[in-house]
Amino acid sequence: MSINSSSACLNDSRESINIFFVCMYSSIFVVGLIFNLIALLFFCSHTQSRSHTIVYMTNLAVADVLLILTLPLRISYHLGFAGLPQWLCEGLGLILKANMYGSIFYLTCICFDRCMAVSFPMSPRVQEVRKKAWLFCLGIWILTFGTSLFIYLSKRRLVYSHDCFDALPIYATQLGVIVSTLSLGFGIPLLIMLICSWGLVHAVRHSTVAQTNLVDSRKIQRMIATSVLIFLLSFLPYHATLVLLYVNGGQRACSMVAAYRYSLLVACLNTVLDPVAYYFTTDTFRRNMDMRGVRRMNSHSPDVNTRSRVPINNVEDG
Repeated sequence: MSINSSSACLNDSRESINIFFVCMYSSIFVVGLIFNLIALLFFCSHTQSRSHTIVYMTNLAVADVLLILTLPLRISYHLGFAGLPQWLCEGLGLILKANMYGSIFYLTCICFDRCMAVSFPMSPRVQEVRKKAWLFCLGIWILTFGTSLFIYLSKRRLVYSHDCFDALPIYATQLGVIVSTLSLGFGIPLLIMLICSWGLVHAVRHSTVAQTNLVDSRKIQRMIATSVLIFLLSFLPYHATLVLLYVNGGQRACSMVAAYRYSLLVACLNTVLDPVAYYFTTDTFRRNMDMRGVRRMNSHSPDVNTRSRVPINNVEDG
């Protein structure tokens, strides 16, 4: 792996101790850890009413916590404490990539599961498939970490890199790897999310309940838009950077190094955005997280209580 250009590009920024990255990663660590632990506490305390969608959200939160726990080493690296062992840099990079694609697959499963629950609520076959949520989650864990581990072991760098987390991923920009990554790891999941989002909107609009004032269509559209927006905001920059790195070939310009560093930061930001998705897309979670005063006000409104019990909550709780 070529590291000279990336080292030269990072010298100046290291002298200024990378204040921006330190602040951002520190904020992600604190906020993301608090939000995800709250989410896990809620999911685990409601096992008796756990839906299939919550199973995917629980595994997504666990994956996010796993990534968050690696951030202190990234913070120390950007503070200027270089010289981390190469195997440790590789291992933490593996966790980041596995979490990224795990999040992609979990978000896709959440969208697909919600669409199936609304579009085919009475289908026994669909319900049987939805009951296998834990099996799908196990498959995602094996797929993401197994694939990442295989790539890292087969393409280990032969030269020690002082760049550690900033070293450009030469192995990920090879033609075969980048095609499979962009298609299986990003393109197909994005296509599934868009199709399921359209199907969800279509099913809700043509439902009997949708013809009454019991359904807030704007809330449903906000739910769908939030999921798709988080998906694109978190994962599009990294995959676009991979394409740019491949197009540039062996020329590792400083702009490419900077783009790669920021794309990794945005990918880590997903650990904060996922709990936001829980809040906007899960009605039960939102009601439990709301302020006590708001809950008290809603408890005195019979219209609000009636609306919260309509079948359309299946769209939000899955």
